[in-house]
Amino acid sequence: MYRVGKALVVVALAALAAAPLSAAGFGIFEQGAKANGMAGAFTAQADDPSALFFNAGGLGFVTKQEFSLGFTWIRSSKAEFRGANPYPGVGYRADQKTLSEFPPHFYWVRPINNVWKFGFGIETPFGLTTEWNDNFAGRFISTKAALRVFDLNPTLGWQVTPSFGIGVGAIVRYSDLELNQHVGAINPFTLGVADVGKINLKGDFSEGYGWNIGILHKYNNSFSWGLSYRSRVTVDYEGNGRLTQIPTGTPFDQVVAGVLPYGVKLPVKTSIDYPDMASLGLAMALNPTMLLEVDVNWTGWSRFKDLNVDFTGGSGNSLPDATIHERWKDVYNYRAGFRWTTSPSGQWRFGYVYDQTPQPEQSVNPLLPDADRNGFTIGYGFTGAMKVDLSLMYLDFKERSRSVSFADDTSGPFYGKYKTRAWLFGATVTF
Repeated sequence: MYRVGKALVVVALAALAAAPLSAAGFGIFEQGAKANGMAGAFTAQADDPSALFFNAGGLGFVTKQEFSLGFTWIRSSKAEFRGANPYPGVGYRADQKTLSEFPPHFYWVRPINNVWKFGFGIETPFGLTTEWNDNFAGRFISTKAALRVFDLNPTLGWQVTPSFGIGVGAIVRYSDLELNQHVGAINPFTLGVADVGKINLKGDFSEGYGWNIGILHKYNNSFSWGLSYRSRVTVDYEGNGRLTQIPTGTPFDQVVAGVLPYGVKLPVKTSIDYPDMASLGLAMALNPTMLLEVDVNWTGWSRFKDLNVDFTGGSGNSLPDATIHERWKDVYNYRAGFRWTTSPSGQWRFGYVYDQTPQPEQSVNPLLPDADRNGFTIGYGFTGAMKVDLSLMYLDFKERSRSVSFADDTSGPFYGKYKTRAWLFGATVTF
């Protein structure tokens, strides 16, 4: 019995540590409201300070100093789970807590001279929050997973010719994480599964380093193309877990208290290998007031094979190390954006994105039940004393089912169907 309880804790922590590696679903491409209004199809335009994220080549065309500040409000409108056999069973239903997050963005660009330009960005290209109630049937897998990421992105732009720009930047990534779940064990006094503890695992802010590069070619007044690349970044996390006992009201409490390290710091470390990303965009002016752009984006998730969770506290405040398998694949997403300049101070934008998930069925779970998704956007920008850009996206995830597991999966089946919808509202002010 002692061994069973300890094994359950190890499996639980391993699953928790896997949460940030769940899918493109925790990538946040919405880093500027102008681009967001066109569903992120912006690689071949990159004509505002958010070029630092979407295509650094656009920095080469900067002619004056500008600051941009904004956010994207991400709010779920539906996030439900319907169970399947053998566990939690047909007929079981649950809902995630409503997601409401505000990842920010900030950009500063300025010309050094007619040829060289400088920019500095603060971006939030990844993030994750999933949260379920404590009585959720999947609480032994996750009750909460939260990941925060901030990139500092100094960038140098070079206007090689009047129609060709190159940008090269450095990425300094800061990130922390929090992962929570319940621990269960078979209570011999009731012959049922009992909640014997809650695990809270926090990774302190840690940093990783990478780079980005972009080119933008304005072939003529009617056609432009761009290519952008952001490198892989690895962040090594160190933090502590804490296991809190949940009393069952039976003598079993004394049994598990003698085995599990309740109430002490459990030093732990793990690592997240964030993927590289590449974008190719083509933009064509349909007439003097209308422009259409199409982008293809690639994300290199296939490097996510195994994740190691190492407990470093030694005897008395440690647990056995664990390795889990994710087995992701590289994926593409496809974006189309349209802009219509209706006056010297006003511009409407519309867009569509189809985004593939890299998550295999065997990895779908309450930490992040990802799926292919379709996004539809609308936006408006106007210029007065300052530039104001607004955008709205409706994101509809396809229904995603899980009915199989990896052969070496030790966490047990948690089968069923997930359905998610979300709204994303963006606002950016440039002055």
